[in-house]
Amino acid sequence: MHCSKKCSVFKVVLSALLIVALLQLIYLSFLSKLHGRQQRYRYTELFGKRNAYQGEKNTRKERLKYSLSSGGIFDNSGQYRIYKNLIKSDYSTNQKSVVDARSNRIALATHTSINNLHHLDSLLERWQNPLSVAIFVHGQDVKFATALVYALSIFCPNIQELVDFHLVCHSGETASFPEKDREQFAGLEECRGVFAKLESHRNKYQNYAIGGNISYPNNLLRNVARGGTEAAYILVIDIDMVPSADLHQQFAGMLDRREPVPDEVFVLPAFEIRHPRKIPASKSELVQLYQVGEVRPFYEELCPRCQAPTNYSLWVNLNGPVPGQLDVAYTLNWVDPWEPFYVGPRAVPLYDESFRQYGFNRISQACELHVAGYKFSVLSSAFLVHRGFKVMGDFHKRKDEENRRNRLLFRSFKEGLKTKYPASNRRC
Repeated sequence: MHCSKKCSVFKVVLSALLIVALLQLIYLSFLSKLHGRQQRYRYTELFGKRNAYQGEKNTRKERLKYSLSSGGIFDNSGQYRIYKNLIKSDYSTNQKSVVDARSNRIALATHTSINNLHHLDSLLERWQNPLSVAIFVHGQDVKFATALVYALSIFCPNIQELVDFHLVCHSGETASFPEKDREQFAGLEECRGVFAKLESHRNKYQNYAIGGNISYPNNLLRNVARGGTEAAYILVIDIDMVPSADLHQQFAGMLDRREPVPDEVFVLPAFEIRHPRKIPASKSELVQLYQVGEVRPFYEELCPRCQAPTNYSLWVNLNGPVPGQLDVAYTLNWVDPWEPFYVGPRAVPLYDESFRQYGFNRISQACELHVAGYKFSVLSSAFLVHRGFKVMGDFHKRKDEENRRNRLLFRSFKEGLKTKYPASNRRC
């Protein structure tokens, strides 16, 4: 009798446990189906034929499809395909109907491969004004980048408002609308999710070590990004650099106070920061970090001569006439091998697209500015900061080989400038 009671209790407990387990399975199945339905719905919103986003969002998708259907254009070498204005910002789309000359004074242009595109988030957070991005992609990344930049333009309000995207790939590759790649884009439900997806690509390769015989066309990308803006002045930087805060507003204010000179570019001293957790916003913050060795001149370890003409010691110890007001601190003549970052009028010569991979890609353009008669005016309190110290061991294996090849190309380039500017007595 005692055993019978125990067995009955055991059966009741066991039955209860089985019922609980069954309910849990039903609940998990329900959640799984709900999540799958949400993912299918979100994917349909982004890429499907029945788009739940109406009005402007739907128009954005149609614009992307139209850009892709054009097949892009080839660069002058015929080796690269360019999708200019693959996705246009609200600012670019509406600027012709909205008269705001002050906001169109200066734009930022940058370039990257897909593994560094995650830097766009913090760059735009600091810049907060029109931005033109040229992205180089190859192989499967063509499809990946097309989908991700579209998702960025849908889910990230600041990007939707301010960022123009341009895509560059090899001439034998084409980009297409990602209607059949649902499995690639699960989880794209908000802006953070898209950047998380980009973060997963950050260590895929270095810009100059994409694989095989793939060359990173940095100067072509710079020109594409430059050509993607209608601003009167353009700042061209690498995507892992960050400008000082309020640069756009301060530069516009400086132009209001002084007559623009067509043959003048405005140099921003460039620095590197050891720990890029918090990029200095003002010159006073930068100088404090500089004095304790947390910030140093850009390329100080790799090529100190390449930035030394900026005269960092002079700039660091100069105080502006009015706090928060930007002005020209001093003007310099270009000397070899200076490769400054600068804000320049849109009429400055383009970058020479023969230079690819590592070496002489920016110095060649600075050299041409010098021969063409430009002067280099260093700004009093604006600056750039590169994320992390650049050190010897961080570069790809073929760096020195590429540098030697581009050095020979640079010699030929300098000879060509004599023909291009016969009246100039300046030489590099």
